[in-house]
Amino acid sequence: MTMAPARPTGAGHETQPRPPMPAGRMRAGAYPWAMAASITVAVCGAALSLNGVLRGWNWYWPVMTTVLVVAFTLAVLRSVRAQPLLVTAGGFLALGAVLTLTFFRSSSFLWFVPTGATVPELDRLIRRASETVLAETAPVAPNAGIVMVVCAVLGLAVILVDALSVPLGMPAASGTGLLALLVVPAMIKPQSVGVWSFVATVAGYLLILACSQWFAPGGRLQGASARSPGLLRRAMLTGAVALVATLLLPLAIPGFDRGTFPQGSRLNPWGASTGLNPMITLGSSLRTPDGSGRITYATNSPNPLYLRSVTVDNFDGDSWGPDDRTASRVPLDGRIDPGYAVLADEQVRLVTAIDAGAFTSPYLPVPYPPETIRGLGGQWTWDPATLSIKGTDTTTRRQEYLVTSAVPKLSAVLLAQSSAPVRGIPDIFTRIPGNVPDIVKNTARTVTGAAGTPYQKAMAIQKYLRSSEFTYSLQSPVQGGYDGNGLSVLADFLQQKSGYCIHYASAMAVMARLEGIPSRIAVGYAPGRLTGATVTVSGQGALPEYEADARDAHAWPELYFQGLGWVPFEPTPSRGVVPDYATEASAPSVPDSLGNNDGLIPDTAPVPAASPSATAQAVPGSGGSSTGEGAQLTPWLLGASAVLGLVLLAAAPHLVRLGTRSRRLRPKDQGLAVALAWNEIRDLGTDYGLPAADSETPRAYSARFRAELLGEPGGMDQDAHHAVSSFTSAFEQYRYGRPGGAGAPDTGPAGEDIAAGVAAVEASLRANATLPRRLSAAWLPPSVTRRLGLLLRMPFSAAGRAIRKAVHAVASFRLVKPVQPTTGGRSGAGAADGGSRTGRG
Repeated sequence: MTMAPARPTGAGHETQPRPPMPAGRMRAGAYPWAMAASITVAVCGAALSLNGVLRGWNWYWPVMTTVLVVAFTLAVLRSVRAQPLLVTAGGFLALGAVLTLTFFRSSSFLWFVPTGATVPELDRLIRRASETVLAETAPVAPNAGIVMVVCAVLGLAVILVDALSVPLGMPAASGTGLLALLVVPAMIKPQSVGVWSFVATVAGYLLILACSQWFAPGGRLQGASARSPGLLRRAMLTGAVALVATLLLPLAIPGFDRGTFPQGSRLNPWGASTGLNPMITLGSSLRTPDGSGRITYATNSPNPLYLRSVTVDNFDGDSWGPDDRTASRVPLDGRIDPGYAVLADEQVRLVTAIDAGAFTSPYLPVPYPPETIRGLGGQWTWDPATLSIKGTDTTTRRQEYLVTSAVPKLSAVLLAQSSAPVRGIPDIFTRIPGNVPDIVKNTARTVTGAAGTPYQKAMAIQKYLRSSEFTYSLQSPVQGGYDGNGLSVLADFLQQKSGYCIHYASAMAVMARLEGIPSRIAVGYAPGRLTGATVTVSGQGALPEYEADARDAHAWPELYFQGLGWVPFEPTPSRGVVPDYATEASAPSVPDSLGNNDGLIPDTAPVPAASPSATAQAVPGSGGSSTGEGAQLTPWLLGASAVLGLVLLAAAPHLVRLGTRSRRLRPKDQGLAVALAWNEIRDLGTDYGLPAADSETPRAYSARFRAELLGEPGGMDQDAHHAVSSFTSAFEQYRYGRPGGAGAPDTGPAGEDIAAGVAAVEASLRANATLPRRLSAAWLPPSVTRRLGLLLRMPFSAAGRAIRKAVHAVASFRLVKPVQPTTGGRSGAGAADGGSRTGRG
């Protein structure tokens, strides 16, 4: 009898015949290129969603170049049939080379090979990106650091999607990598990822599935079984679920301007921040749906009181930022000296009792300029240049303190008379970046016109920004892509004429510097609201209590006038209170000082100035009350997501095992039914502690399986014994029988019999196993974990084999002795002698 050669099998491996390649199928050589193109479409489509997180489109070209280089490097290596581990390593090398060529060309060797000098450059760009993320609100300026990080992340995404789609044989799971790229813009941008980005990403994902289905070499999925028509149905189901989720989530989360995640705010898994960010990310605070970080204070001030937290004076063109001047700070243990003489005839002494409550910040909110502070806990220092007060290893949380301050009684006449040249002010308050856009210069020049004194120029700028041509909006900068505080943002703001306090304060501060007036930006809280309660302060009696929270976060410009010091202005319409000295009614007549603004300010009735009052205007959108439902829901939502993620992670082996069994019991090709059923029996044995040996025959393993794992043959386990015997006989005939003869696979057990037999075997295994073994087989099946272990060991095994081959090659080279040249006669004699000696021996 002629026996067909046995097909090799091993523990944990599917036993399947290799079907012939169907006609019309693309050749194997097209597969790497088709897959690379599909991954490029998907990742570049996901990258489109970053527009609005990054400003403009200049960043997209290096991103697209990185994706193309990495994807097609993987295709080239795969087309020459390189090992999967080498293909992935080549992708990492290509990513490093393209990043070096794009961002570190000057410090590299041959433009794409990094050197020791590249490391400091890399550290500088990473720090720049970190500062951008912490200091800016979206959309951020696409500086080299943030673009480098984006390119690196998208390059790694290409490698991840490729690894899931090809060597690991899980193309459907590649959607997780694409989904990770869409999460950030979905959380930050009010319009989420955008229609075109979503469509392009889905199209790329479907192309990946199509390539895995139709264009794999040999007509087979990489690392999977033969082509399954159900893959398309699963892809359609996945897409439908994603579409339904996109439609339902906005209903659960009402919107980015009033829902759980306010527009422009960051998702913070560590809880809501209640401190004012000194890097002027005020949009997040202003868009907060509830009043977090509540501060209460009582004061004897007759006018609305601003609480100033930090001064922002350093402007490099990209953004405003505070300069802490750590080396020059002075311990807070006595009187605070402003450092300049105030020549006003009268100063108002103010007393303010402040309870910081849950407000948490290293910077202390106080009325400006503070003279003394009592009642603070911890160590605090103050900056002589700005009088900002900062804690040393301490914060404002739960601090209660009393502040005395001396405020000069200013008037329009007094400010108009202050026209002497500025002296004794550091250059940082007058520094102008070299890249000021023309629209900013022209606007400053046109607005100030013939104004002769600093006060006239300041009033002209404030009047222009508070005119009816400008509107206050928290959403317009985010939707228009100019949220931030750099010069490019300022240029967009002057064109769109809509924004919030940081845009108005930044515009006035920059235009004042262009006109020769020292300026800076104060960050803190606008005047709050009366609570109706009173606070008794020693020496002052009962003082009215006010409250302010994150919705009152505010920025305003301060301009320096010689002899009077730093003077605040209020250019933001509908926010804060305009001081008496800065109202149009109090400004002295200046002929023709504003007469040249006809092209900038429409011929309409002047906007009436806000009259001072003890109560500030209502917070926009607050509705007079706040329930805090958004903040209360966020921790629960995050907690539920974390629990759901842990549950899915714990259930992953169980789900994988169920999926494998389902595929085996319902094969598309009935000719594989017997082989798949036998693989299921082997895996059941592995799960219940009896793996098959590599050299063990099916009959020997079947006997051991029945003897050690099942009960008595004649009892309740009779069906299980019969099923195992039946599967063994059918598999032996499938493997060793004559093809097409009696007992061929098409005459094996029917699909219903196979499913019933496997169910009987599993029921018997559960009945005869201990509880720990049953739990392990159900939730941590060794048949799944062993395959995962083999996958994780693959890189180390490959490296070990390479090292052993290298050692063997070196040893073989050393054992080879060079042949010494001799004369022909002696050589022949020697050979003959050797031959005779060998023969005699």
